[in-house]
Amino acid sequence: MSKLRVAFIIPAYNEESVIANVINDLRRGLRTVKYNFEIVVVNDGSRDDTEAVSKKAGAKVISHILNSGSGGATATGLSYAQQNHFDFAATLDADGQHTTEDVKKGINIMLKEEVDLLIGSRLLDSKGMSKVKILGNRGLTIITFLLFGVSVTDSQSGLRIFSKRSLNELKWRTSGFEFCSEMLWRAKQLDLRIKEYPIKAIYTDYSLLKGQSNWNAVNIVKSLVKRRVTELFGE
Repeated sequence: MSKLRVAFIIPAYNEESVIANVINDLRRGLRTVKYNFEIVVVNDGSRDDTEAVSKKAGAKVISHILNSGSGGATATGLSYAQQNHFDFAATLDADGQHTTEDVKKGINIMLKEEVDLLIGSRLLDSKGMSKVKILGNRGLTIITFLLFGVSVTDSQSGLRIFSKRSLNELKWRTSGFEFCSEMLWRAKQLDLRIKEYPIKAIYTDYSLLKGQSNWNAVNIVKSLVKRRVTELFGE
């Protein structure tokens, strides 16, 4: 355990008001773990002081000059973990939506079970989640199943944990929020072992303002359908 290395990846765009709390809460919660860890913020072209605040809070910061989208920022963070030979990597949202306890619980599952991609599902126990959010997430989850044949309860969750095999092999082409569904498709193509576990849904006025809207789901579906059709019938 003392040699195990885990990277905690936080994609962030204009999160200066909350990112320090997210980093500090995560570090406090990880004080008792027996593995080595690094907190990595991918500053995705923010126009505010996300980069400076993250560095002051003690995180490793990788900055994009331009905003690349959630999928692009996540790919950068996971590439860093892969290139630096981490054993596991976990992604979590920068708006404070995920608890450190849920993140640690996911790492413990990875240590005990043979899983390549572990998804923290808010819909296995949707208490605290608005009906609008539930409807939107379930709709995208159904679309993910219809297009790609991947059956999960929460295809849009930002809390995901990756094995070393996933870090080495799992790639995707989309850069926006649609990457959440495409990632599952690519994982299926690679025959990676996918599993979910229940996490809490924590929403504040801030996170609700920053998160995806159900209207954005329409654009996500369009992008996913285009990607699927393109690969079915050739580039």
